[in-house]
Amino acid sequence: MTTSGADEFDAVRADPDPIRRGQRASELITLYQQRATELARLRRAAIEEAHRHLDMSYTDIASKLGITKGRVTQIRSSAPGPERAFFGVGPISLALPGRIIREREDLVIAGPDDATGAHLTGELEKLSFVINERVVIDPREEWEPAGDAVVICGPASAHIGHKLMSADPVLRMSIGDNVQWYITDEVTGEKFLSPMDAANPRKADHAYIARRKLGNHVIVHIAGLHAAGSIGAAHYVTKNLSELFAEFGDSEFSMAVTTEFDGLTPTSIDVLVPPRKWA
Repeated sequence: MTTSGADEFDAVRADPDPIRRGQRASELITLYQQRATELARLRRAAIEEAHRHLDMSYTDIASKLGITKGRVTQIRSSAPGPERAFFGVGPISLALPGRIIREREDLVIAGPDDATGAHLTGELEKLSFVINERVVIDPREEWEPAGDAVVICGPASAHIGHKLMSADPVLRMSIGDNVQWYITDEVTGEKFLSPMDAANPRKADHAYIARRKLGNHVIVHIAGLHAAGSIGAAHYVTKNLSELFAEFGDSEFSMAVTTEFDGLTPTSIDVLVPPRKWA
């Protein structure tokens, strides 16, 4: 345990306020559990790396680690895969855009955004992540994630969507003279209008996907030109997680996809702009 971790642990033990002590203890349990899961992932990855790149047998690796070969086999089959790191270490904040409706005082989450959040929550839990916060972003206020996060929000929906996308050197969302939004390729100059907004519209939408870092934290940013597009982007990421992590590792990148729908169910998802690593 690091010095700062020990100090934090001792501070909780010494806190005279029982409610604050209980709350902070719960927070630290979640934090330590997520770090333990990440350490298990790192150990599995180290075993596989030693086997592949150092040409060591699993018996030799077990001996070097001071464990049995059976334990190595157990680690290889039970510890999280390397692709878990695509989303960071955890716990994770899941942020969805809130919509303002005149007749309602509270913020409303659109059906497609709620479906995107539900899909990602299920898939993140399969990767042993804890969703510690489900944020409904108020478009009238500024919000930024304090840790690892998945942000489902375009630049028009909230400040954080604009801030994240403005730092992307590859892709942006821009608004045209017809007050319609486009995904713009900053490298080629191409602009992509949602199929929903075309002269002959169809039930399909484009969506933006990015993985970026804010300090030591990972932010996965998803934004459809319409809310439905985010559903397809979320399905694309979770379905292709292993391949994306194998290609980009801990790097920052962005891309765009096009999804055809039956209702809110994706029927096909195609790459619109291939993933490109940021410089």
